[in-house]
Amino acid sequence: MNFLIKILYLISKMPLKILYIFSDIIFFLNFYFVGYRKKIITQNLKNSFPEKTEKEIKAIRKKFYLNFSDYLAETIKSFSISEAETRVRIQYINQHLFHEAKAEGKNIILMAGHVFNWEWMNALSPITPQKKTHPVYRKVNSSFWEDQMKKVRSKFGNEPLEANEVILNIFRNKNDGNNIYLFVADQTPHVAHVNYGLNFLNQRTPAFIGYDKLATRMDLIFIYCDMKKVKRGFYQVNFHRIYPDGEKFVKNEVVRKFHQLLENTIRKNPDNYLWSHRKWKYQDSIKTYDGE
Repeated sequence: MNFLIKILYLISKMPLKILYIFSDIIFFLNFYFVGYRKKIITQNLKNSFPEKTEKEIKAIRKKFYLNFSDYLAETIKSFSISEAETRVRIQYINQHLFHEAKAEGKNIILMAGHVFNWEWMNALSPITPQKKTHPVYRKVNSSFWEDQMKKVRSKFGNEPLEANEVILNIFRNKNDGNNIYLFVADQTPHVAHVNYGLNFLNQRTPAFIGYDKLATRMDLIFIYCDMKKVKRGFYQVNFHRIYPDGEKFVKNEVVRKFHQLLENTIRKNPDNYLWSHRKWKYQDSIKTYDGE
């Protein structure tokens, strides 16, 4: 395993323009021969965009495979990418929201979706006034890959937290404006925890609601990350503060607003979303549905 780590690190040291050559090869093999999760991707797209023609669906699917291949190359680059290079490649808009949170003395729940390339959001920490940034991750079956991704997410002074521990950690931590918790908030809950669902991209969608407990019990600041791929290897993140309709958030309000914002992001650039994941596989297990 140590040998594999060294190989990965050496590969990651290559310039991105070289890594993108490998990305092109992966795309060619995947799109024309392997067809990784092609049926799932196609069905997800058809269900999400019933108004689109077969030709339009195929065009989005092809662009998705291109972006997915770039995502793999960029994830490998994450092992060694420097802070200086991330500042060139990622533009952050509305950074003043982090300074407002600091001035208000409130911690931040930062909410992103599986929009390419969400992994590069780990580079946010050095430009914010908060002392600590905590990327939230889920354990994976492979202890090797979990260790490697924890190392990637620990770069730039980050302190990653496992999903099952983060809620308790937030409740125990002082709410003083010094912490950011980064959720990839469109995770699919385990079938045993599918309690709430909503209409998202024209489908009954099980929603992860762990962060909703925070919205109704603590005076935190919720910020949505609207991520956009400007061109190959360059991204723009526009931050939007999520406000409650009333004096404070009511049950599931922040969940609904996050999914509305994410759907808007996806509709603008549908090929930039992770269509290969099985987001809707537990839709029949939803107990409380907020849709139609």
